[in-house]
Amino acid sequence: MTHPNDRHAGDREFATKLIHFGAEIDEATGASSVPIYQASTFHHFDLEQPPKHDYSRSGNPTREALESYIALLEGGTRGFAFSSGMSAISTAFLLLSAGDHVIVTEDVYGGTYRLLTTVLNRLAIESTFVDMTDFEQVVAARRPNTKALFMETPSNPTLKITDIRRIAAWAKEQELLTMLDNTFMTPYHQRPIELGVDLVIHSATKFLGGHSDVLAGLIVTADEALGRRVKALQNGLGTVLGTQESWLLMRGMKTLQVRMEASERSARKLAQWLSEHPGVARVYYPGLDGHPGKEIHERQSQGYGAVVSFDAGSGEKARRLLGKVRIPIVAVSLGAVESILSYPAMMSHAAMPAEVRAARGITDGLVRYSVGLEDIDDLIRDLTQALEA
Repeated sequence: MTHPNDRHAGDREFATKLIHFGAEIDEATGASSVPIYQASTFHHFDLEQPPKHDYSRSGNPTREALESYIALLEGGTRGFAFSSGMSAISTAFLLLSAGDHVIVTEDVYGGTYRLLTTVLNRLAIESTFVDMTDFEQVVAARRPNTKALFMETPSNPTLKITDIRRIAAWAKEQELLTMLDNTFMTPYHQRPIELGVDLVIHSATKFLGGHSDVLAGLIVTADEALGRRVKALQNGLGTVLGTQESWLLMRGMKTLQVRMEASERSARKLAQWLSEHPGVARVYYPGLDGHPGKEIHERQSQGYGAVVSFDAGSGEKARRLLGKVRIPIVAVSLGAVESILSYPAMMSHAAMPAEVRAARGITDGLVRYSVGLEDIDDLIRDLTQALEA
């Protein structure tokens, strides 16, 4: 009889891959869930033939199931699981060396900005932030010591769109490493490796985990050689994800498609409603007509996502709104079953100086709404009373 794990997961549709990813059946017992190998070290039965696993920092069966899982979903060769999204991002940037330069999306996540401007700059890794919606700015930012390019599209929190295929093709001509933070879209909506990107990063704390109960980061590499380099960094730095968290993340990922579909349906309705509300100065959502880069986004992504940002008009109005909403939690993070309302100026992008935020369009009135699985009519009624207040 054919073992369930012998069937070719790569030939299946995305929804099927989420459930049947190759390690979903335990080969030893037939259990319908990946076992949690809560072990730090492994017995060597034969010293002449070292075992596959010897120490959990270097490799743990539970974590490796997750790493193979995300590699399958992104269409890459190898996956790696880290203790947080920032741990994954930090490890990716340490592929660079002192004296190297990297070009970065200007309104990148605040934690990435902080890493580049307060940590990596001390290690002589230089960065230039550019508006990647303008290809000429990207080209002009290249220096003789430029070694890599870091994209975030849609960007956080103003949802600017970068033409992934165009940037990746140019970077390959220039022999630059390309990295992309795919947290907002997930591999369900966007698979950057298929568009020419070398390395994809996720804060898996967000949509992949989906339940605000696990902190995790993921990396997928397009080729084996780059995978070996990331593996050496992961093992050398010890920035690995624990076994309990690996199991929780796999559990959350199984429902990724149905969660994303439901949240996106609501996000599209919410964005349209906000765009017609007289108390809202501006709405940012790739699914809205007139959103800059909408056509590019539709060429490279299969959906618009569940994050809607909007400007309440002033910092005072934004803070009043945050105090009046009753359904979404007001918190850092996004991508959960519950809606989350964030205030970038004081949360995700607090590490950016005020003048830098302003230059990137992150105003004091800007709020970011991650739409969860609540009824959209309830969410709209809640925002109605909060905005009127």
